[in-house]
Amino acid sequence: MRKSVLLVLTFIMLASIALAGCSSGSNDTKSSEGTKDTGTTDTQVTPEKKEDPVTLLWYTIGGPQKDQDKVLTEVNKYLQEKINVKLDMKVIDWGDYSQKMQVIAASGEPFDIAFTSSWAFNYVEGARKGYFLELDDLINQHGQGIKEVLNPAFLEGSKVNGHNYAIPTNKELPAQAVWRFNKNLVDKYKLDITKATTLESLAPMLKAVKEGEPDVYPIPSNIGMFLPFDFALEGIPVGVPMNTTDFKMVNIWESAEAKQVFKTMREYYQAGYLPPDVATKQGNDFEKTGKWLVDKQHTVPFADIQWTESMKYPIVSTPMHEPLVFNWSVTGSMQAISSKTKYPQQAMEFLNLLNTDKYLRNLINNGIEGVHYKRLTEDTYEPIPDSGYSMPSFTLGNMFLLDKLKADPADKWEQYKKFNDSAKNAPLLGFQFDPTNVMTEIANVKNAVDEFGPSFNTGSVDPEKMLPKAIEKLKAQGIDKIIAEAQKQLDAWRASK
Repeated sequence: MRKSVLLVLTFIMLASIALAGCSSGSNDTKSSEGTKDTGTTDTQVTPEKKEDPVTLLWYTIGGPQKDQDKVLTEVNKYLQEKINVKLDMKVIDWGDYSQKMQVIAASGEPFDIAFTSSWAFNYVEGARKGYFLELDDLINQHGQGIKEVLNPAFLEGSKVNGHNYAIPTNKELPAQAVWRFNKNLVDKYKLDITKATTLESLAPMLKAVKEGEPDVYPIPSNIGMFLPFDFALEGIPVGVPMNTTDFKMVNIWESAEAKQVFKTMREYYQAGYLPPDVATKQGNDFEKTGKWLVDKQHTVPFADIQWTESMKYPIVSTPMHEPLVFNWSVTGSMQAISSKTKYPQQAMEFLNLLNTDKYLRNLINNGIEGVHYKRLTEDTYEPIPDSGYSMPSFTLGNMFLLDKLKADPADKWEQYKKFNDSAKNAPLLGFQFDPTNVMTEIANVKNAVDEFGPSFNTGSVDPEKMLPKAIEKLKAQGIDKIIAEAQKQLDAWRASK
């Protein structure tokens, strides 16, 4: 009996030891495979299966790219590793983008992210129509990097009804109009462009070139004169003076400043400084021929270098006014998240990475090293001609992360930041006029502006005779109602601030 009991106990002990050994070995294996970060080995843990990556559909503007799929393959490898996201990027051509995106958004066709701006797939209109998701909470939760890199004026100035509906591209913040000169003629006639401080100050320069070059029109096109007002909406002469203290909306064509500009342009036209058909002439052929002296452009740091490289002859410029931050300048390039997206968090995580990750930003912009560009130094590159990939950099995200071209100054992005920091806010920055109550009047006034504006801006008609008629027509078409509505909204907005 005793021997039998001892034998049974011996078998039980041996079995227990064997089971303990198996259990211990199992825990060691699980620890090395599934719980190595925790360091626990006393509990059996089943490794978590990684979820399938979310695919985000991103519409953006530009030309077709032959190697887009090849680049996206590399982009998606990186994104899956970083945030478990993949991209399906659709590039729509410049001329078709606005119309196609309006159709897509209005029909409810799904997308996750889309390029929007003040000039393509209108941002404010899209926000008001409900196409875009309100981003305030998402930015705070998953877009902290964006808030760190963006000048605060970008997010503040792009709010609609107090909320952000898209992420602005970190690029030049203000707008600054400049007189842009053909340096060949500046040097030939020994012109001092530092004296070009007003429209009237151009007179002796225009005269010198016209007398020396009879076949040259010194002002080659309708350059769209700068007026010192902050316009409430594009294409309609309603706004407040830049130096306003009372924030009263006015009919800008009735202002002394507009009358003076139209008068001076009339004098220049009669002197032969502009082509006879300038009011209707299209295109910029003058840039190719070099037969011009001056026009008006908006500048960015080192713009003279870029214009010189583009035209293949030297260009210089001088500012008309200090850098100013307008609503349209902060909304010139943005990425919105669709209000119908199923993946708002992942979309914001992607936009945050796009604006903070140097490798990702350059990969999407420049393509693959050795295939689409050559690496010159740690932060400079040279595109490979006809490589099959060349995206428009300002449409995609934080430009300050981009590598520089060989010809770019070493301090390019530092100068951009300095330019941004030097800017002053225009008086209506952050105010977004809602045209809903005056849509008919806006359409009618816009037609009148299109009828008279080109002629006034080019001096093709006598403003002494025609401006009173134009103002009368603006009033008949409802400009005073637009002014009253804009004033009411502006007063309410300022009170809320």
